[in-house]
Parts: sequence; C-alpha cells; structure tokens
Amino acid sequence: MDGFVNLHKPAGMTSHDAVNRVRKIFMTRKVGHAGTLDPAASGVLPVAVNRATKFLEYLSAREKSYRAEILFGTATNSGDLDGEVVARAENFSVTVDEIKSALKFFVGEIEQTPPKFSAIKIHGRKAYDLARKNLDFDMPTRRVKIFRLELVDATDISATIDVDCSAGTYIRSLAVDLGARLNLPATLKKLIRLRVGDFTLADSVTFDELDESCLRPIDACLKHLPKFNLPERRIRAFMNGLPTTVNSADENFLRVMSGGKFLGVGKISGGELRSTKIV
Repeated sequence: MDGFVNLHKPAGMTSHDAVNRVRKIFMTRKVGHAGTLDPAASGVLPVAVNRATKFLEYLSAREKSYRAEILFGTATNSGDLDGEVVARAENFSVTVDEIKSALKFFVGEIEQTPPKFSAIKIHGRKAYDLARKNLDFDMPTRRVKIFRLELVDATDISATIDVDCSAGTYIRSLAVDLGARLNLPATLKKLIRLRVGDFTLADSVTFDELDESCLRPIDACLKHLPKFNLPERRIRAFMNGLPTTVNSADENFLRVMSGGKFLGVGKISGGELRSTKIV
C-alpha cells in the first residue's frame, strides 16, 4: 500500500492528528502530509502512505488555492478567531469597491510576515511555542506570490475571497494585511483549502470514505515533473545512484520511468542523470 491520499481535513483537527488517524486506518507508521493546514481550517491535505512519503517534498512546493472569509473590525494575536482579541473597531463599514481596490495591492510578488502563532522555526524552536510563553521575538519576512485574488462575497464587516498563491503563503497574514490596507483591524474567520497542485477539494475524501481504493499511484501525483524514459539496461545504475550519460539539458527534477514503471525522481546535470529519490 503505497501512494497519496487526497484527504479532506475537517476543521478542529491538526495536520499531525490527521496523519495519526491515517496511520491507524492503513496500519502503518510511514505516513506524512504535504503543506500544513491550520487546525481551524478545513480542506485539501495531501497525505503520503509508505514509500510515497519519500516524494512529499515535490508536492509541498506546489501552488495552492483557498477560500477565505475575513472579518473586519477585530484583530487577534494569532490572526484567526482562535487567538485573543487585541484590537477592535466600532461604527465602521467597508464597501465592495474599497475591498476590490485593496485586493489589487496584494496580487503579484509581495513581502509577508508570517503569524507568530505558526510552526516556523525561530532559533530551532517553533514560533507558536515562543508566542504561547509571551516571549518577545521577531518573525522573518518572506517573499510569496499571489497569482489571483477574487472577491466572492462581501458584507459591511466581512469579505470572502478566493486566493491562488505560492507555497509558503499565510492566509492569516493576508487577512491582517488586507485589514491594514483598509485602516481596520482584521482577522481570518474561516478558511478552506480548495487545491494543492492537482489535488482538488472536489476529488478529496473524508476519513469515513478512506480506504485502500483511495490511494493514488506515486507517479500519477508527480505528473507536474517532466518525464524521462530511461533505457532498461540503466535501471540498476539509476537505482544505485550511479550516473547515466544523457543528451539532455540540465533539469532539476524529472519523473524517471522505464518500461512504463516508475523508478523515482532524478536530476540531470552536466549531461549526466542521477537519482535523487527512488521508490
């Protein structure tokens, strides 16, 4: 039983808890996930079982899509409703035009400060552990890309938006920054992850639906990587990490096949193909 599961994580459960539940269902310790989803959020969580765990890194870096409901007039220390309220605004309203105008500011490559209540490591310790102890520390900023921001619905005090973004983007930070652009405190009220690469919410499965038939083949989930057909006589060399001379341009990651069989991921450098991960 090797492969990926397109899991629909429910709200109220950590990604780690979801992995533990999948371990029990498949009766194996070799389970991991691609792209942490906050406990309060629901939606797509790609989960790898057994040998598929080797290839999680090639899914984690893929683009993601979200639907987010943002509440204006309230700010919390975590950027969502699980945190403590740190600011409020009274007697305000925002218009659709104001929200649309503010959203345009965030499309493209932007600099973002992740929430202090996050799993990012600060000097070897998770930021949320430091934040819970009220320790003072600075969060490093990062460059992320927002490919699309679309206003789905709006009221006088909230906005629901669809977001297509790069890996590493924090929607909680986007909610706070959008509020700041409107001169209002803001927090993330609800978040659904709609997509991770080719894993979509429409094709996801719940825990009640999860069984062996839900496993997707490893190579089928890596089709975003260019395919390389390796001669059968070089299979053993590839699996043992030995180079194979090829007449191809340098390529960071390739989905290496031979005779219709998936062997692993390889890299071409200086006219030589070597394995980086094998099944």
